[in-house]
Amino acid sequence: MNTVRHLPPLKALRTFRAAGQHLSFKLAAGELCITASAVSHQVKKLEEFLDIELFVRKTRALELTAPGRAYFEFLDSFFARLEAETHQLREEFGRRVIRLCVPPFFASELLLPKLSKFKCLMPDTDIRVMTQPSMMKVHPADADLSILLGAGDWPELETVPLFSRHIMTACSPALKKKFGFRSYSDLNGRTLIVHENRPRSWENWAKSLDIPPPRPGKVYRFDSMAAVVQAAAQGHGVALVSWPLSESWFKSGALVRALGDEVDSGERFYLAYRDDASGDEKVARLNNWIVEEFQSDG
Repeated sequence: MNTVRHLPPLKALRTFRAAGQHLSFKLAAGELCITASAVSHQVKKLEEFLDIELFVRKTRALELTAPGRAYFEFLDSFFARLEAETHQLREEFGRRVIRLCVPPFFASELLLPKLSKFKCLMPDTDIRVMTQPSMMKVHPADADLSILLGAGDWPELETVPLFSRHIMTACSPALKKKFGFRSYSDLNGRTLIVHENRPRSWENWAKSLDIPPPRPGKVYRFDSMAAVVQAAAQGHGVALVSWPLSESWFKSGALVRALGDEVDSGERFYLAYRDDASGDEKVARLNNWIVEEFQSDG
């Protein structure tokens, strides 16, 4: 007589692993491209299936319980091996696909407009473009190359600096015409647009310029740089936008500089890869192309 073996849903296992790695539903959501509430739901679903509490949920943090940690360590090892075996199988028998992981705004503003150039250079190579928030600063296990934002402190990776990230105040031409914005104090009482992953960006901007932080009349918060830029272009307020990533918005006239500021964020975009990827000819060609297209002193 056959015994039916019941296993947890794969989706719930992957979600639990991501939550266990980051000890944060929000960061796990960013990695998996789902909402934090969806992560919480999947973890709860797994806990109900196992009838075991996997996390201790605190106000601002998560902690693995003892059985949760044991299960996480097993799953983390299992998925790492599964990813490695899958990678080896695809390398040996599958059609070659180069996997490139980039921040979403970098992908939409810089990479996609130039991707046809690479297609002409290597027409027989498929590229899978994956996105993860720039705040993640992680090179995924299944990626060949990544664009990471940070200070270059990834000792386990090979990195090539591309360009610095600057920030500046921006708004729509109509808003600029309406309010003028000649001095920093003109921002007081106005609507400011904030990236949720960088909640102190206005305070840090003001500190870099040695001025008091603006006192907004209203604040709009968005969870992506694309939404921040679009909201500013539609006249909803003044935003701090990334430069040169948002350069095309200024060239098109959709955005103008609210003030004459430009602040170095202290971060740079890097091309990153593991040492074992450098011997792959096609990965090396994409690597070289990215450096040629995007490396600058800016």
